[in-house]
Amino acid sequence: MEIDGRKIGPEYPPYIIAEMSNNHLGSLDRAKEIIRAASQAGVDAVKIQTYDADSMTIDVNHPDFFVKHPLWKGKTYYRLYQEIALPRKYTRELFAYARDTGITLFSTPFDKKSIDLLMDLECPAFKIASFEAVDPSFVAWIADTGKPVLMSTGVFDRAGLERAMGVLEQHRTADVLLFHCISDYPARLESSNLKVMERLKNYSRYVGLSDHCLEDTAALGAIALGGCAVEKHFTLSRKHGGPDAAFSIEKNEMQQLKRNCVKMWESLGRADILDRGDRPGREHARSLYVVRDVRENEQVTRDNVRCIRPGFGLAPECIGQVMGKRFNRSLEAGTALKWLYLK
Repeated sequence: MEIDGRKIGPEYPPYIIAEMSNNHLGSLDRAKEIIRAASQAGVDAVKIQTYDADSMTIDVNHPDFFVKHPLWKGKTYYRLYQEIALPRKYTRELFAYARDTGITLFSTPFDKKSIDLLMDLECPAFKIASFEAVDPSFVAWIADTGKPVLMSTGVFDRAGLERAMGVLEQHRTADVLLFHCISDYPARLESSNLKVMERLKNYSRYVGLSDHCLEDTAALGAIALGGCAVEKHFTLSRKHGGPDAAFSIEKNEMQQLKRNCVKMWESLGRADILDRGDRPGREHARSLYVVRDVRENEQVTRDNVRCIRPGFGLAPECIGQVMGKRFNRSLEAGTALKWLYLK
């Protein structure tokens, strides 16, 4: 899988995404600062969200339309989205700014109009939020772009996931990265359920974590389980506030996340070292040694050959084969036993 020239997969360093979300606080300058800070933190991409309130919901005061979540409790969905949406008029300038800054920018769209705008701006990939992924028509629109797809699975059960993947496969989407996600804000570490990622691998070889915890623990666990991407909400400072500030990380934290995820990935190494006979430290293991001076033609016995450290002699399993053979030369105690010393 490849986004904007960057290869992604278990065999490559983890792909780290800074999710701007609503941390722009409606300011173009602040959005640019976030892009610049993310680039300085060493992330691979910044992600924005493209929508407006009218594309998401309707402006009514029916009880169903009031947010129940503590962070946004009391607002209607319409008012919340009206407050936090990134104005579409900023989108073109942000893509140009990201290119000038040298960092990949892509988006999560929420309607057909947004998809068309992003295609016009040559958006290199699309993220599908799990709340939107339940809509087969929307998934089909994304699939028809032909772009790499990243999809969160936060509100899916197995049937929902299979339905969405079926749409993507029907539209011949080649590359799909599935994000395990707990759609809670902030998410509790003990609710991470990272083992779900193993099941996601049944649907795509590309899996990752969209992480709403402040600490690194879940992200590092995701990499250890074979995840190839991590997404974290990113802000200049939690002190600046905003609906997502409580679960967004800052520049120094993002730098640490990137560094630690890469180190975790490096520590995974390769499984085929189990097939090698020259693993580090092998010289400290036991092997067969002459433990007292012997003469030519003397017989090998348990008194003159033992299995001891270090590991430069014949392997311990050869002990039965050498017993009873005769030495073809005199040897000093401390000589590593070799086949060439035996008749």
